Amino acid sequence: MRFFIVDAFTDRAFAGNSAGVVLLDEPADPAWMQAVAAEMKHAETAFVVTGTAGPKSLRWFTPAVEVALCGHATLAVTHVLGGEQTYTTKSGELRASAENGWVEMDFPSDPPHPTGDDLSGILPGVDIEYTGRGVENLFAVVADAKTVRALEPDLEQLKHTWTGRLLVTARDTAGDNDYVSRFFAPGVGIDEDPVTGSAHCILSPYWSGRLGNTELTGEQASRRGGIVRTRQDGDRVHLAGQAVTVLSGELHV
Repeated sequence: MRFFIVDAFTDRAFAGNSAGVVLLDEPADPAWMQAVAAEMKHAETAFVVTGTAGPKSLRWFTPAVEVALCGHATLAVTHVLGGEQTYTTKSGELRASAENGWVEMDFPSDPPHPTGDDLSGILPGVDIEYTGRGVENLFAVVADAKTVRALEPDLEQLKHTWTGRLLVTARDTAGDNDYVSRFFAPGVGIDEDPVTGSAHCILSPYWSGRLGNTELTGEQASRRGGIVRTRQDGDRVHLAGQAVTVLSGELHV
């Protein structure tokens, strides 16, 4: 079985979000896929069945659990396969295409709904302007990009709240992008995800509605950092990013 390590949502190696990609001839045992993902130790490892006609089965695993949707690993898979691809996933049918150094993905929109979640213990001393929830993630809007970049959340508290995942964002008024964000997910074994494609399924409808623009660019302000272009299209979000393959090889187990 061929495998690849791909840095997604970046145009240079050792930046963006690194994902494992494993090409399968036929569906594999979930326990085996989980063990491979734990061995890979990437935020997500994608397993795609390429040996069948029609849409390709695609699943994603963190080192600890299977997840229902992962943007950067889908980008990584499409970067490896090239061309236009259709995937069957736990989040429904997804389409993606690779062209001219960019990968565009068609994902379901996940607009946040407002909640009364008290995040003061998780984000001590932070002025939170809005709290909400998407399908799987807590969502918070803070005053400015500087606050987002300086965040030091209490990850132990976050781990034990709902799904243990928190997306924090603010408008980027001083930089070249429309908004900045960071994503913390200790509930699924990831303290901070470098760049999270699926998080932009929440960010796109929120910021497109607030800024009155369907086409935006977001920076995920982690240590590795990354850029995601979004285009809001009704109940779908088109995410676009670049990728770099840094390693390839074979699995012998």
